[in-house]
Amino acid sequence: MFSSAEIGIDLGTANILVYSKNKGIAVNEPSVVAIDTETKGILAVGKDAKEMIGKTPGKIVAIRPLKDGVIADYDMTTELLSHIMKKAAKKIGLSMRKPNVIVCTPSGSTSVERRAIHDAVRNAGAKKINLIEEPVAAAIGAGMPVDEPVANVVVDIGGGTTEVAIISFGGVVACHSIRIAGDRLDEDIIKHVRNEYNVLIGEQTAELIKKEIGYALVDHPELHLDIRGRDLVTGLPKTIKLSSYEIRDALKESLLHILEAIRATLEDCPAELSGDIVDRGVILTGGGALMKGMEEWLSTEIFVPVHVAENPLESVAIGTGKALQYIGKLQTVAK
Repeated sequence: MFSSAEIGIDLGTANILVYSKNKGIAVNEPSVVAIDTETKGILAVGKDAKEMIGKTPGKIVAIRPLKDGVIADYDMTTELLSHIMKKAAKKIGLSMRKPNVIVCTPSGSTSVERRAIHDAVRNAGAKKINLIEEPVAAAIGAGMPVDEPVANVVVDIGGGTTEVAIISFGGVVACHSIRIAGDRLDEDIIKHVRNEYNVLIGEQTAELIKKEIGYALVDHPELHLDIRGRDLVTGLPKTIKLSSYEIRDALKESLLHILEAIRATLEDCPAELSGDIVDRGVILTGGGALMKGMEEWLSTEIFVPVHVAENPLESVAIGTGKALQYIGKLQTVAK
């Protein structure tokens, strides 16, 4: 049964979260590592490393070892996981025992990508490892009855991937995974500001713009935000005023891709489960669920109720931890 030596890990592109039954979310750190390119030594991990992005001398580089929900840099991911698991061990009080870990993988990941995740978690100090598909974890974390024969539709808009899945009886019935999510939206904003204003802004500024005045494709009272960047003509700092309308237009193409993935998944739904979807609707999880107007926009586009999970940012991590209770019923992912 569930003991303190069992933890769930949400290995996200933007953040890594660790969940334990006793402490809830024990660790929530950005998935960033800062390294010295000359010595190859690690200088900072997590929050400290994220603060260095775009602000360091040439020889110090802040990198994200996870890209699109899967491992892009194996060694750095192992180092990052070791750091996170040591931190979690202190908080949870695992003493010297190696924990059993359940970790989520994107539903579109290949067997090679899943093996890399499995090996990285093992090398970081785990004893026994189970992999679970991310949408299943998100659905469990959102409190959906995944082990019952009813349709649970979850849309998990994370940092690297958007996962749309219909889950019934512990397994994924239909699923689409696209590598368009929060990070792509940030890139859209950076590109828009560069093209329209000849100003270069960094990732953190783009994320701030998205949170403050980013809107899904709905009518809303116009908001403005002053931001600073580097003028590409003069090379000097410059302040510009952005409107929520232009940001909405800049995000339009990526948001329509997400909508297309949702529609494609609903079209793949078996007829017997369609009635459940009309009654129960769709649950949104992940950071993208918090975008202003997202719930309203999607419900008008797909004609079924859309709800945001109670705690969208932590749904996957909570579900990963709670999945330990379901492990016999769930169809865990082959490595």
